[in-house]
Amino acid sequence: MRIIIVDDEMLARGVVREYLSEHADVEVVAECANGFEAVKAITELSPDLVFLDIQMPKLDGFEVAELAGSKTRYIFATAFDQYAIKAFEFHALDYLLKPFSQQRFDQALAHARANMGKNDGAIEQMVREATGRNKPLGRVLIRDGAKVHVINADKIEHVEAQDDYVQIRSEGKSYLKNQRMTELEEQLDPEQFLRIHRSWIVNIAFVDRIEQATKDSYVAILKDASRVPISRSGYQKIRAVIQ
Repeated sequence: MRIIIVDDEMLARGVVREYLSEHADVEVVAECANGFEAVKAITELSPDLVFLDIQMPKLDGFEVAELAGSKTRYIFATAFDQYAIKAFEFHALDYLLKPFSQQRFDQALAHARANMGKNDGAIEQMVREATGRNKPLGRVLIRDGAKVHVINADKIEHVEAQDDYVQIRSEGKSYLKNQRMTELEEQLDPEQFLRIHRSWIVNIAFVDRIEQATKDSYVAILKDASRVPISRSGYQKIRAVIQ
C-alpha cells in the first residue's frame, strides 16, 4: 500500500511514520508539510491512501481533498473539529483524533484496507457537504495542472457557465474550474452575488450600471466595461439592488 503523510507539524508526521513502521506492507512515498505540496504529490504519485491533517496553513484538508480528487482514499486527522468528525462518521470515512494511539491508528488502517476501492464517491460527497457547511465561500480554489490558484471570493467579478465548467473572472484574469454553475452559486454569498442569467453570475460590487440592449433585453455594464446579458428574471433581481 502506497501512502502519503500530510501534516504541517513535523512531530505529527513522525508519529504517523513510526506507527506505519509496524506494517510491512506499506510504503511511504511522500511527506508533505502543507496543502499545496499535498495536492501536487497526490496528483503526481496517485497513492492508495493519504493520512491528511485537517487544519493546516494555506490549504486545509477539505481543500486538499477537493483539489486532489476522489480516486485516493483518505484518513483524516484533527485535534479540533468535532463537526467534521461527525461528518466523516456519517460517510463511514475514518478519522484520527489527535493524540491517537498505535491501537487506534491500526484500527483506522485496517478499516481503510477493508474499504479500499469501495464507495469511490464518498470523498467527493463529503467534500461537497463540508463545503456547504462552510458557505458562503471565502475563497475559490482552482487546480491548473500542478498549480493551485486561490481566489478571494470578493475579488470575483463575474462567473460564466461553460458546459461542465465555470469561467471565473478576477483581477483581470480568467480561470476555468471544473464545477457546475448551480453548485458554485449555492456556495457563494447571495448578498454579494446574483445569477442574472442562466449562464452568468455577477458580483454586485463590480456592476457599474444597467443598460437596455434591445427593446426587450438588458445588459449589465461592469466596471471594467464588460457586458453581461440579463434575463427577464435576472432583471427583476438586479433592479432590486442596483438603482
